Amino acid sequence: MHIQPILAALRRHKAGTVLIALQIALTLAIVCNALFIINQRLAHIDEPSGVDEANLFVIANQWGEQYSTQEAVERIEQDLVTLRQLPGVQDVTSSNNYPIRGISNDNFITMTPDQRAPTSDAAYYMGDANFVRTLGLKLIAGRDFRPEEVQNQGLRQTVDPSVAIISKAMATKLFPNSDALGKHFYAMTPNPITVIGIVDVLHRGDVSTWSAPYIGESMIVPVRPADPYGIYYIVRTKPGQLAAAMRAAPKALYAENRMRMIDPKDGLLSFAQVRHRAFESDRGMAILMSIICIVLLAITAAGIIGLTSFWVGQRRRQIGVRRALGATHRDIMQYFMTENLLISLGGLAIGVVLAFGLNLWLHIHLELKVLPLTYVLGGTVILLLLGQGAVFAPALRASRVPPIEATRPA
Repeated sequence: MHIQPILAALRRHKAGTVLIALQIALTLAIVCNALFIINQRLAHIDEPSGVDEANLFVIANQWGEQYSTQEAVERIEQDLVTLRQLPGVQDVTSSNNYPIRGISNDNFITMTPDQRAPTSDAAYYMGDANFVRTLGLKLIAGRDFRPEEVQNQGLRQTVDPSVAIISKAMATKLFPNSDALGKHFYAMTPNPITVIGIVDVLHRGDVSTWSAPYIGESMIVPVRPADPYGIYYIVRTKPGQLAAAMRAAPKALYAENRMRMIDPKDGLLSFAQVRHRAFESDRGMAILMSIICIVLLAITAAGIIGLTSFWVGQRRRQIGVRRALGATHRDIMQYFMTENLLISLGGLAIGVVLAFGLNLWLHIHLELKVLPLTYVLGGTVILLLLGQGAVFAPALRASRVPPIEATRPA
């Protein structure tokens, strides 16, 4: 197949050629970045929390009146006993927050008391001696809290913990070249906090993009929040008992004390529901980007089919002449396939530049990561296959033009 006659034909149809090439270029630029965004969002959705999600649920409990710290502690302890006695319940703990809730309690972490810039902005979980066990966290080094280490923190009170359990990600961040056990750090407190244990994975409460630099960096302090206006009970059930325990828990708590509020919509959530809510925006973005990719690819394919069909209609007499001179069906098909391939290659060359340019803009303004070359290569292959597939039907119709067309008037 000689390329020169094809290029000459394309020069005679500059408008259509340029429009299709630009459409391919724009599609490549958008599709590559959209696929990259989809992959980033799906990876975010699948981030491990470190907890036993299949067997956990959370109760957001509020009392209808204010109590002293001691009274709040007594009510919390009674609630924990009530929940622990339910059939199918393994253990219960109370906390100020829980992983992937969507909102994070965090503290600036420094290595010295006078350090200005924080080393980390770690998620800050308050938990008793049952916290690690209840959430199903994997303790990979050190020990758990002892009951005598747990302090109570009432409303508008401040407790200065002396020990903490931290995540592996936080240990690596604070002490990259040494074992974190027994080391000290500061969490906006005048006194140092000693690392007594390390858990493998513990996700932050917040899942938004601002906390991405601190992903997985979390700490647990032996403090029981005694806030009468709100506390979270985290309940771990035996396998297969989650639904039954979730039905029984609110009834048991109300039976123990009616002076409480548990929101019927948001106050009782399984961890499957917690994860679904936390990553709802990521899921929506992934779906939106998928729709955009499908629509753009469909429009591009339709444009190629439409333009090639139009050209076939215009060139029927020329095709008939070639057929009369001995061109085979394969020759005609190959001509249109090659013609489309040349247009596609020109558009893809422009699209590669546009793809990286668009990614640079997104990187500067929306903090999107740098687009890997593999996405551009993948998008190029997809559009090449799409273009050749789209031109196949018009090219096949062109190959069936009979030689008799050469005798018809122009």
